[in-house]
Amino acid sequence: MSLTIATWNINSVRLRQTLLAELQTALAPDIICLQETKVPDELFPEHLAEQLGMPHLLKRGQKSYNGVAILSRLPLTLAEDTPDWCHKSDCRHLCAHVALPGGPLTLHNFYVPAGGDIPDRTQNEKFAHKLDFLAEVTAHFATRPPARAVLVGDLNIAPLEHDVWSHKQLLDVVSHTPLEVEALNTWQHTGWVDAVRHFVPHHQKLYSWWSYRNRDWAASDRGRRLDHIWVTPDLVPALQAHHILRPARAWPQPSDHVPVSVTLAL
Repeated sequence: MSLTIATWNINSVRLRQTLLAELQTALAPDIICLQETKVPDELFPEHLAEQLGMPHLLKRGQKSYNGVAILSRLPLTLAEDTPDWCHKSDCRHLCAHVALPGGPLTLHNFYVPAGGDIPDRTQNEKFAHKLDFLAEVTAHFATRPPARAVLVGDLNIAPLEHDVWSHKQLLDVVSHTPLEVEALNTWQHTGWVDAVRHFVPHHQKLYSWWSYRNRDWAASDRGRRLDHIWVTPDLVPALQAHHILRPARAWPQPSDHVPVSVTLAL
């Protein structure tokens, strides 16, 4: 079967819930993973899943900040044993097992801390939290090697030179500093393959986020690739296609992120 998984930092699911229909039309995903839903579980608009033909829903949210959700056409089982990263209970990770004919697929949906503006852990608690979060998830997967698994989300790091509009100018900017890139690469090396860069050569510019501060974002094209999809090596032969939905940045009241998807033959 063909399975399409999309990930999107929606930046408030209640504010942008009508845009999910646009995503569905454009990418026809079987599963949608959302970050920054910014809503407690009891106020999540559950009718969205049914309207999209995705009756299976998992969510972990809080008021005004963070929050992750998975909407699926296929049955989901919540993985109950995921850690409380950095002991903050801040709704940054959901793990589910997806029922498939060939056996279950493990799906991780992450929202990594952004890290604030100052790339120094001694001066910036948010940056320290980001580095500690990355260290914890890396240690977790290093002792529990993943298999038949997909990891998606807003990882808030653009690791490659051409994942940002200017490598030189952003080396001291949070999301592309060498310290963050090293941390993300170490996490990836616990058993993951960058699924989007499997299709797109490293020398080609590739972005999924454009700042709200830039009014003419399309003309200046000062983007960063902060949204990622990783797969375990056993799934690399199944990779069929990818899509970064750049037109979504111009939707009414858009998120500053756009949806990213991959399709696998499973």
